[in-house]
Order: sequence, then C-alpha cells, then structure tokens
Amino acid sequence: MHDTFPPGRGTLAAKLDRLFRTVHSPDGGEYSFEEIAEALRGAGGPTISGTYIWQLRKGLRDNPTKRHLEALAGFFGVPPAYFFDDEAAERIDAELSLLAAMRDASVRGIALRAVGLSPKSLNAIREMIERVRELEGLPTATEDHEAH
Repeated sequence: MHDTFPPGRGTLAAKLDRLFRTVHSPDGGEYSFEEIAEALRGAGGPTISGTYIWQLRKGLRDNPTKRHLEALAGFFGVPPAYFFDDEAAERIDAELSLLAAMRDASVRGIALRAVGLSPKSLNAIREMIERVRELEGLPTATEDHEAH
C-alpha cells in the first residue's frame, strides 16, 4: 500500500488530510474511512467507499464528483468552498488550526484564563508568547501567516 503524506498544501489530498487530522470523532481519534462512508450513506448522501475516501486522502485519486466533495464537506462541518476556493480554504484552515490548538489542555487553560483581560494586557501576553516562540525556534505569527 502507498502510504505517503499528501502532496502540496493546496491539493485536494492535503485539504482532506487536514480535515481528518483536525476534525475528530466523539472518542477523540480520527474517523476511519469506513465510518465516513457509512455516515454518508446513512445520511442519504452519494455512495462512496472507504477505499475511495482513502485514495482521495492519499492523492491516488483527485477528481471526485461535486456531490462527493459536498458530502465530505458536510460530514466534516466545513463549507464545500473549502475544496473549491483557495481563499475560503485559507480562512477555514486558520479555524481548523485554532480547533486543534484548543484540544491541548494547556493552550485551552491559557485562553480561558485570558478571558476578561484588557486589550493592553492581552497584547502584552501575545508579545511574550511571540518572544518565547522565537526562543524555541518556532515560527512567529507573522512567519506562520506568510508560510500560508
């Protein structure tokens, strides 16, 4: 089996992979290909196999029907534009990044503790976080945005 990461960031495979990695099942793990196929069938959506979803995620197939993409978008809770419009995909990716970050208890704790602070205090905290990211060799918010 071919098990490489999907090609380029803006490809269908990369977008679908991002949804799998970010939007999790109620048990906290990734949805299986078969779970998604069954859910789509159960919702009266188009017939699609788990294998076909796997092929789309891995970039082995890249020309699904509009109905398939709409059904997959609906399953993952994103607008269909995520697959068709690069600007929409960029906005949604930012939301997905936030969703993934908020799963981390430490990050969630910091965010919750910041509620109610003044804009001046929030700005000071943001600056401290950016300095620490720099010290740890992580991209700053500006560098991270430029990469996308």
